[in-house]
Amino acid sequence: MLVIGNGESRRSIDIAQIRDHKIGCNAILRDFRVDHLVCVDRKMVKEAVETNYTKSSLVYTRHDWIREFKRFPGVRELPFLPYTGTERWDEAFHWGSGPYAVLLGAQLTTTDTVNLLGFDLYGIDRKLNNIYKDTNNYKESYSRSVDPRYWIYQIGKIFELYPNVKFTVYQKEGWAMPDQWNKNNVSVDKLDCLL
Repeated sequence: MLVIGNGESRRSIDIAQIRDHKIGCNAILRDFRVDHLVCVDRKMVKEAVETNYTKSSLVYTRHDWIREFKRFPGVRELPFLPYTGTERWDEAFHWGSGPYAVLLGAQLTTTDTVNLLGFDLYGIDRKLNNIYKDTNNYKESYSRSVDPRYWIYQIGKIFELYPNVKFTVYQKEGWAMPDQWNKNNVSVDKLDCLL
């Protein structure tokens, strides 16, 4: 199972060459056909249905938007969070497409292996790190980078809740894995090892 985020580190990888079940986030729909597409933002779900992406891929969205898009084939509700918490980042509405895609990967894998690509977390020179910046529904490249604390916590929670799934994060050399991700079932490997 390959879960694809939209960090710029994935720019050098030809995703089409990877023969694996794929889960992607948001605007990846513009470049690749994935098996499962996660869009928590209403605008991205709208883009998916307007481009007929839902006819050949499953598109997952929030409980809050499902009624609006239910009539389209292939639109599904995201899974419920497998835990409860008391902090803001524990609330489903504060989960982004990336953490939800990792959760879906953990739940759908048939091999107990989930590979993560494009989960960069950190900005580049304090600027936005997203392969789709400067495009429709995304911020401009000069925008300030997103604070990754929610992503780190939420994805770390998935790693904790699925101890029998082996997660490998494929990243550029020198990428710093968050301390919260240091678990027995999580490792980091070089990007070129993914192919």
